[in-house]
Amino acid sequence: MTTAPRKSSRKFAEVGMTLLELIIACTILLILASAALPLTRQVIVREREGELRRDLREMRNAIDRYKDMADKNLIRIEVSSEGYPPDLETLVKGVSVGGGGATGHNVRFLRRIPVDPMTGRAEWGMRAVQDDPDSRSWGGKNLFDVYSKSTATALDGTKYSDW
Repeated sequence: MTTAPRKSSRKFAEVGMTLLELIIACTILLILASAALPLTRQVIVREREGELRRDLREMRNAIDRYKDMADKNLIRIEVSSEGYPPDLETLVKGVSVGGGGATGHNVRFLRRIPVDPMTGRAEWGMRAVQDDPDSRSWGGKNLFDVYSKSTATALDGTKYSDW
């Protein structure tokens, strides 16, 4: 006389296997997620670095356009400025072109001062023509170059303030 296996014990074994499979699947997902986290952080840093490069390029192009217009005598400048803008705010506010009055119009070189993605503030380091190329203090007379005030190191090993 053979006895058939009981249904209740077979159901318990099937539920146990399903629970074990669920634990294994969760463990595998946890391992994969923890491996992907550093890659995600690196992607975020790389995007912020790209944004920093774009912002620096935009501001430097605005300084160059201002200088070109000053060299062509299209805008009035101070003699000691050598044709460079006095500060970033001047590039946002704009300058009068065409002699002022009714015939002149205002030209803006930047819509706004961008926010430094590395520091989170719209504060930038500035250099004048008279300053040393690696100087971190601005003479305050004219704006020749801008740089990030961040002291962090980029993914390529350089300092953000050297860009």
